[in-house]
Amino acid sequence: MPKKATPPKKTPKNAKKAEIDVKALVVLKALDLAEEQGWENVSLNDIAREAGISLVELFEVVDDKMDVLTLFGRMIDRRVLEVIGEPDPSISARDQLFDILMERYEILNDYRPGLLAVLKSFKYDPKQAMFSAPYLCRSMSWMLEAAGLETGGIRGAARVAGLTALYVKVLRTWKDDESPDLGATMAALDKDLERLEQFANTLGFA
Repeated sequence: MPKKATPPKKTPKNAKKAEIDVKALVVLKALDLAEEQGWENVSLNDIAREAGISLVELFEVVDDKMDVLTLFGRMIDRRVLEVIGEPDPSISARDQLFDILMERYEILNDYRPGLLAVLKSFKYDPKQAMFSAPYLCRSMSWMLEAAGLETGGIRGAARVAGLTALYVKVLRTWKDDESPDLGATMAALDKDLERLEQFANTLGFA
């Protein structure tokens, strides 16, 4: 009799959770190192050592240093989406985007020292900012979806590009805003969302 095919082994849930935990640990340790010695001076060996894992284990979760920032971005995306939940059709897209992006800036505050060090390094190595652009656009695509706005086609691409530019612009305000309620960031976001909405209406992309 022919042998029965062996069913593929299922990945245990705790193994998946362990992978997520390792990624989170890598990100947090990388940000700690960025705060201590500047992101430009942090090596993959440094991150592996601080995380208590081997270089091979680090290789399994990231491709390079920029990929660590991609993991960080996905961590932030996930936290925002968990808090925001499903789009609410009874609330305007602009108001939903305001709540979504403010939630994002508030979450960033939890990682402020390390993130500021990373942003500072972009001034000395502009190509990092250029390489991070595609990943940031993906994040903004998720934020638009969370507000119930489509991201496909020409109209969707315009929305993603516009929101990405707005997010980066307001991030500069967030960088210098040390107030507990992020009042300056809130005001800048509200003003820029109004401008973006007017511009989108003019072009028919609203």
